[in-house]
Amino acid sequence: MGKNRLEAFSDGVLAIIITIMVLELKVPHGDNLGALLALIPIFLSYLLSFIYVGIYWNNHHHMFHTAGTVKGGILWANLHLLFWLSLIPFATGWMGENHFAPAPTALYGLVLLMASMAYWLLQRAIIAAQGDDSLLAYAVGRDVKGKLSPVLYCAAIPLAFVSPWISGTLYILVALMWLIPDRRIERVLMTREERSAL
Repeated sequence: MGKNRLEAFSDGVLAIIITIMVLELKVPHGDNLGALLALIPIFLSYLLSFIYVGIYWNNHHHMFHTAGTVKGGILWANLHLLFWLSLIPFATGWMGENHFAPAPTALYGLVLLMASMAYWLLQRAIIAAQGDDSLLAYAVGRDVKGKLSPVLYCAAIPLAFVSPWISGTLYILVALMWLIPDRRIERVLMTREERSAL
């Protein structure tokens, strides 16, 4: 089947995830700036999660730009990714409401770890369907960022019980690594378009 339906469904799910997260930002009952201070942890967890969902949306778009069609394995791998991403609002809310307490911060990292593994499985499913000489396989290459991210998450999860701020710093570090869309895929696609123009 074509990829358009899968992309439209994924875009819809990600839009709902962001909507659910923003609904957790409750209007304070006070009418002064002090009333907003209690919302700072909730807002910070929302901001970090919004960035993460945006990163997944952006890179998902780039990755599927290399795919011509999708097969059953890719559909299931995509649903697996969406499952873990759909847990981000819950983990975000728990972490923010409890001011980055150790257990919620560790759970947040676990959700991020599982989402990163699901993204890797989806990437592998696309490469398996298209072959090792596909555009995506060439673009991904050694995938240093993809291998480093789970390592940082695995470190951040137990460190949440030592210092949630160390874990939070690691989550921010991973987000910063992925903030710019995957240039490798853009370069490969540009090269292909230049070749087809000749």
